[in-house]
Amino acid sequence: MKELFHNLAQVTVIEDDPVVILGQQISLMWIVIGAALVIFMQAGFALVETGFCRAKHAVHVVSTNFAVFGLGFIGFFFIGFAFAFGGFSYSAFGMTAPVGKALIGSGDWIFLWQGGWALSGNAITPAVLGFFLYMVAFMDTTATIPTGSMAERWKWKSFVAWGLFCGAVYYPIIAAWTWGGGWLARTWSSMSLGAGYVDFAGSGVVHTVGGVAALTGAIVLGPRIGKFDKDGKARAMPGHHIPMAMIGSFILLFGWFGFNAASTFAATDVQFATAATNTAIAAAFGAITAMMWITRRTGKPDPAMMVNGMLGGLVAVTGACAFVAPWAAAVIGIVAGVLVIEAVFFIERKLKIDDPVGAIAVHGVCGVFGVLAVGIFANGSYGAGWNGSGSTGVSGIIKGDWGQLGAQALGAGVIIVVNGLLSYTFFKLQNKFTKGGIRSSAEDEIQGLDIPEMGVYAYPEFAGAR
Repeated sequence: MKELFHNLAQVTVIEDDPVVILGQQISLMWIVIGAALVIFMQAGFALVETGFCRAKHAVHVVSTNFAVFGLGFIGFFFIGFAFAFGGFSYSAFGMTAPVGKALIGSGDWIFLWQGGWALSGNAITPAVLGFFLYMVAFMDTTATIPTGSMAERWKWKSFVAWGLFCGAVYYPIIAAWTWGGGWLARTWSSMSLGAGYVDFAGSGVVHTVGGVAALTGAIVLGPRIGKFDKDGKARAMPGHHIPMAMIGSFILLFGWFGFNAASTFAATDVQFATAATNTAIAAAFGAITAMMWITRRTGKPDPAMMVNGMLGGLVAVTGACAFVAPWAAAVIGIVAGVLVIEAVFFIERKLKIDDPVGAIAVHGVCGVFGVLAVGIFANGSYGAGWNGSGSTGVSGIIKGDWGQLGAQALGAGVIIVVNGLLSYTFFKLQNKFTKGGIRSSAEDEIQGLDIPEMGVYAYPEFAGAR
């Protein structure tokens, strides 16, 4: 990510210099540690989503979070990595040459890459493998997000197809356009729209992309049985294990440091400390702002909304964490803490869309805000354009640069339109050509998906079974 849009300097690399080699090795270790932290976030997502859902669906929900890791991984391994990053290179951790070349487009207008299919070929080095591990972890975060909005009524076989599709095609498109050196990052820069579309660690590329799929998937599935009464008023369907969800949110916070701080791609780039601290600041302010806002709205400090406030703050700061001052990270968290609650209410009460865990609000709405936050709060102290030009770094409107906000708005619009059309078409076609559609039967949904879909209870004694 770093080379694409925020190089600090142009460095001549002497490949046989022991100091350079040591620096590359340390940075590669930094990336692998970051990848492990991000992969551990799958446990956090599993706990949050399962806790927010009802007990009779618990095995099904946690299993989607478990299986999507492998499904998305396989799709990305065979196809997605080559599409997204076949033209990527970055010398700081030893990936000195790309593994492939352009597949569609050329120059500033590259849409997809090719090369490194199934991590094969002479160009595959340990540095490439470490980079793959980091990026596949990001992809799996995107793949996981719809498992929350579509929970409790998503047929297992249909879910499996989504995991493979997300890893192979859905996620790699925007990843190629932004982090892979494609047109979205390059062309706006060449048009002097700020530094081009910038997303440090994925408010847009990961979270908005996943949030859009969460929205379109929930629309195609429709609401859970009994969610809305005959007058269209939403009924509460409380999750069965709020403590589980809150523990999961802390696991996500822990993993998020790998998400954001390791996106420097260089252990010698001390800006990782800024990214990490801003991550924690936004999480804290998001959680407490949500606690205060929901208390004002309902009279109670809803624990579920506190969780979503923390996650909303994390999502929103992810795109800007290396480019903003601590006070701005606090403001981003505060705005996200309010925004996520109001978005949950609007999506449910006005749009009549059923999202059991608030994934659309957390990842989609706060993701878009995070994309725009770069163009608002970036202070010019870090980063540069695709070609490393510019001496002031990425600057938003607080530094008088409105062009960057324009680039960010265009980037957000591209994600919403392209990924919205792609995911909606995928789910609609899948629903049309799958026998019985992609939704579980009404009988199975009422009984709970654990036995009909998975064959086991989450809590056999609680369910009256031995």
